[in-house]
Amino acid sequence: MWIMNFKPNKALPSVVRSLSAIALIAFSATASGQAPAAWPTKPIALVVTYPPGGGADAMARLIAPKLGEALGQNVIVENKPGAGGQIGAAAVAKAAPDGYTLMLDASSFAVNPSLYPKLPYDTEKAFRPIGVIALFPNVVLVNAQFPAKNVAELITAAKVKKDAVSFASSGNGSAQHLAGALFESAAKADMVHVPYKGGGPALNDVIGGQVPVFFGNLASTLQHIQSGKLRALAVTSGKRTPILPDVPTLAEAGVPGAEVYEWNVVLAPAGTPEPVVARLSAALQKALDAPEVKARIATLGGEIQKGNPEAAQAFVNQQIALWARVVKARGITLE
Repeated sequence: MWIMNFKPNKALPSVVRSLSAIALIAFSATASGQAPAAWPTKPIALVVTYPPGGGADAMARLIAPKLGEALGQNVIVENKPGAGGQIGAAAVAKAAPDGYTLMLDASSFAVNPSLYPKLPYDTEKAFRPIGVIALFPNVVLVNAQFPAKNVAELITAAKVKKDAVSFASSGNGSAQHLAGALFESAAKADMVHVPYKGGGPALNDVIGGQVPVFFGNLASTLQHIQSGKLRALAVTSGKRTPILPDVPTLAEAGVPGAEVYEWNVVLAPAGTPEPVVARLSAALQKALDAPEVKARIATLGGEIQKGNPEAAQAFVNQQIALWARVVKARGITLE
């Protein structure tokens, strides 16, 4: 590679000298990792690590148009599911850190480091969080015919004898499984975990009475609570949800330390220039302020999170540490 030493010649026309200076400034900005002033100049890919139709995909398609409006470019949702989010995350980790490839992931992003002995990326080093979209509490649910009318009665039933009460989930290491495991630790009560291949079959068997307990997402279980097929004993959030104002939090029900949420976060590859990160963060905050976005998240029982990338990083780090403790304490594996 040829590197030429160029010394400006005062005899050169002023236009040529100006162009040389501009080129030098542009090169210096690129070399120092600063964002080009015109960014973005092309569409941005928002990679979703789960299939179309799920909760993460719904959040991506809700915020993508508003992100695009704020940035002045289209934000295109691309689904890259598989391996609990690893396939999409690996692709984004390897993408150029220029702000044109982003990722929307779910709470499993913070769980995977503890569940998988070897990931195709370093969770804590490969990404730069842009912002957390919203927190969605789970609900402690029992079949309508189950005797327990509150959390205290559920704990008493679980302690009567070994394996007295079971709870269903969409699979080992799933959000429902982990919420149940955290509840067991906080309540000092052991239950039998019954993993299913998907949340639908698990929920159907709880409604049918085959398994009595379920730690379900509020959005997907609300209709069954309202119809009377399921009884809500508590929500896993730090405060009551407006959707179920009469249902206590776990702390109010006597089980502190079991606050847990499902959540979505937007991330960029590590090394993305800070000016681009700042632009993306501001655009995300603007998108979350859109009335239709606020309304949709509220109907799902979610609480919008407003904060800068540093706050998002702190939250993700806290979640990684939380699930590392739970997975180790409860001996959770994918088998």
